[in-house]
Amino acid sequence: MEHIVKIKDLQKITHDVIRITFEKPDGYTFIPGQAADISVNQPNWEEKKSCFTFTSLPEDEDLEFTVKTYPSHQRVTNKLLAAQVGDEIILQDPFGDIRNQGEGIFIAGGAGITPFIAILKILEQKGEIGNSKLIFANKKAQDIIDAKYFTNLLGQNFINVLSDENIKGYENGYINSEIIEKYVSGNSDTFYLCGPPPMMNAVNEILIALGVNENKIIKESY
Repeated sequence: MEHIVKIKDLQKITHDVIRITFEKPDGYTFIPGQAADISVNQPNWEEKKSCFTFTSLPEDEDLEFTVKTYPSHQRVTNKLLAAQVGDEIILQDPFGDIRNQGEGIFIAGGAGITPFIAILKILEQKGEIGNSKLIFANKKAQDIIDAKYFTNLLGQNFINVLSDENIKGYENGYINSEIIEKYVSGNSDTFYLCGPPPMMNAVNEILIALGVNENKIIKESY
C-alpha cells in the first residue's frame, strides 16, 4: 500500500548522511529494525524506489529515516539531497527480518547501522542495553554515523573499525576473526549483522567458524 507523506525536517548528520523526518500516516506501524521502500512524488521519480530503514520508534509522532547519500547516483538518495521541507514522499509498507532479540553483539558496516539505531533505542528505553557491543566498520572517522550517541550509550563497548585510516583508539582494516575474538567473550551471545552483502557473508562465516549457532545470528535476508 502506498502512502503520500510530507517531509517535516531535514538534517545533515555527517558529510554524506541526512536524517529525514516526515509525517506518519494514520495507523502506520512497523517493528524496530524494519525498512520500507520510498520514492519521491515528482514526475519521472514515482517509480524509482529505494529501501531505507526506520530510525524512529513505532510510538514516535513522526517517522524518520537516516539515509546515506550518493551524489553520483541518479537514484532516490541523490534526489533527497535536493529535497526540502514540504516535499512529498511516497512511502510503502514496512518489511524486513531484523528484530530486537535483546542485548547482543551488533556488527555493522556503513549504512548497515540503521536498523540497529532503532533497536538500541528500544534497549536503552527499557534499560536492557546490558553488555551490548557495537562493532562498526567504516572507511574513515568522518563516516561514522551517530558517533556521539553510541559513545555515550555504550562507552568502551563501541568499537570502530576504519579501513582507510589508522587512528589511535580505532581498529584498522576490516572486521575479521581477530577483531571479533578480541571483543567477543563467548559464542553464546546474540549477534546482529547488517552491512554490504560481501561483508555480511564474510562475517557470518567467521561467526560460524567460531562456533556461533546460526540461529543466534540475526541478519537481513537478500
